[in-house]
Amino acid sequence: MEPVRCGWCKGDTLYEAYHDHEWGVPVKDDELLFEFLVLETFQAGLSWITILKRREHFRVAFDHFNYKKIAKYPESKILALLQDKGIIRNKLKVRATVTNAIAFMEIQKEFGSFSSYIWEFVNYEPITNKVINYKEAPANTSISDDISKDLKKRGFKFVGSTIIYAFMQATGMVNDHQIDCFRYNQV
Repeated sequence: MEPVRCGWCKGDTLYEAYHDHEWGVPVKDDELLFEFLVLETFQAGLSWITILKRREHFRVAFDHFNYKKIAKYPESKILALLQDKGIIRNKLKVRATVTNAIAFMEIQKEFGSFSSYIWEFVNYEPITNKVINYKEAPANTSISDDISKDLKKRGFKFVGSTIIYAFMQATGMVNDHQIDCFRYNQV
């Protein structure tokens, strides 16, 4: 018998695997946090499944999300990425990834890690919501508003409140699994 899952992932094996193993699991590792930040940036205006289907190609194209390398990308690498059909070839998003890598490392210098910085916004504990239907989950909150404002102040691009809330959901800062979903109590 199939387990009960959040409604947004049903019917697609890639979506279901992501839901079952990653979405909502608390992430404290800076490298993985940066990966999710990049992927959420590229997701802006698109569906998450579009990004998931290209995730492996994003990993290769962006040096496995090595922010130290990305921060030093020369113009030639940026131009090559803009020709790469395996990723979303949006000039502003590609350039934002480089800008964000630099700003990401500045936060690490100031706070010791990006994880320490970002998790402070939720007092280092996931927020557990009681979502009955995934369509009722918020698109943003006052916390995602605050994070967005602070990241923008620090020079980040493509970090609006809705993108940041999706990042919070993906990295387990907030548990928005439906209460009847088998993952709700696990994460």
